Amino acid sequence: MATTRIMPLHVGKGRKEKQAIRATIEYVSNPQKTDGGRLITSYQCDSRVADCEFALAKQQYIARTGRRRGKDDVIAYHVRQAFVPGEVTPEEANRLGVEFARRFTKENHAFIVCTHIDRAHAHNHIIWSAVDLSCTRKFRNFWGSTKAVRRLSDTICIENGLSVIENPKPHGKSYSKWLGDRAVPSHREQLRTALDRALLQNPDTLDSLLTLLEQDGFTVSRRGKSISVQAAGWKKKVRLNSLGSGYTQSDLAAALHKKTPGCSPSPLSLLVDIQAKLRQGKGPGYERWAKVFNLKQLAQTVNYLIENNLLDYAALEEKAQAACAHHSELSGRIKALEARLQQISALRSHIIQYAKTKPVYEAYRKAGYSAKFLAAHEAEILLHKAAKQAFDESGLHKLPTVKALQAEYAAVLQEKRATYAAYRTARDEMRCVLTARANVERLLELPPSIEKEKSHDRE
Repeated sequence: MATTRIMPLHVGKGRKEKQAIRATIEYVSNPQKTDGGRLITSYQCDSRVADCEFALAKQQYIARTGRRRGKDDVIAYHVRQAFVPGEVTPEEANRLGVEFARRFTKENHAFIVCTHIDRAHAHNHIIWSAVDLSCTRKFRNFWGSTKAVRRLSDTICIENGLSVIENPKPHGKSYSKWLGDRAVPSHREQLRTALDRALLQNPDTLDSLLTLLEQDGFTVSRRGKSISVQAAGWKKKVRLNSLGSGYTQSDLAAALHKKTPGCSPSPLSLLVDIQAKLRQGKGPGYERWAKVFNLKQLAQTVNYLIENNLLDYAALEEKAQAACAHHSELSGRIKALEARLQQISALRSHIIQYAKTKPVYEAYRKAGYSAKFLAAHEAEILLHKAAKQAFDESGLHKLPTVKALQAEYAAVLQEKRATYAAYRTARDEMRCVLTARANVERLLELPPSIEKEKSHDRE
């Protein structure tokens, strides 16, 4: 199966709200393409008047919330879903499209699913209203939606025994461009598509992303903090901050900062040992749930293995060992930094106490270590001796200044925070790869690997 990214349907120049999606709905619900309308499924709407219903929901949303956007407002979203020729029947394709729409929208939005059979391959057109059923919230497109659509579609395919594309080629087209010469995509849509292509190459920083845009034929210019992009033939530049949610400078920078390879967005879970649970007294209801749960986790595991090129067991084993070693290394480094922070804190405290009690101890020494003087200043003298003993045990011949210790403490603390951020990423990656390996070993009936790290089972 192959899927394209989410395609928002905007209010266009010279078109009213209903007209903005009427042409699209008329195309996808064409009786000649949908077997006389038999392969059209609606949820919480009527496909014949869906454009009117979506527009009415938008007006109710504005009336209830008072929130209104300009001409770039999104009324509905469109996803195209294609299957391998001959792998599914038209009815099965329609059912899978409905399942995808229900799960992706969480049944909070009205939608229609139209299955086309005018080509060699059956394919679905899924359109849902941007406004939810309560008319109080709207679906907002987000960075990474293309990948989210593909992951859910691949998961549904695997659950139903269908094939998936192991190495999908990066592409992203607006609906008007996908139709061919029917319409020309706007400059902003072309730039969003170019950004999608560049993001698929996993740039590390915003500057790296802009470099990829320049390699793609765009001209990038800066004015203060604002970044604008222009392509050959464009009369005006397009500012990144005018591209909408998910494509602004702050959105792109935040996404690149948080982007970490390896682990999938939804964490993997270990497969449930159904027979063992049944022997413990679990009933038929639990067995049905566990079978569905295991099927979904197998689909997630296969997705993870494909995305990380770990279909060979030797590569998976090597990845697991490397992940555990990296996690242990970072864990040891964090412990060492924490120990150094404790040492600095204790040394700083001893230096301060030593300085405060030094006059009292010198007076005690001049008094010939008098028992009467000791009884009167016992607390100060004991603190001074404890500090001196700590210096001797540390082998310090020259005491550092409190200012130097404070600077070192700040530097070590900053390193610990940075290391801990890398540790969390390494921990999540290790959990994913160990869970994937355990699921593969159970599926292939291999003896389980022994690791020092604990596996987490979810029931």
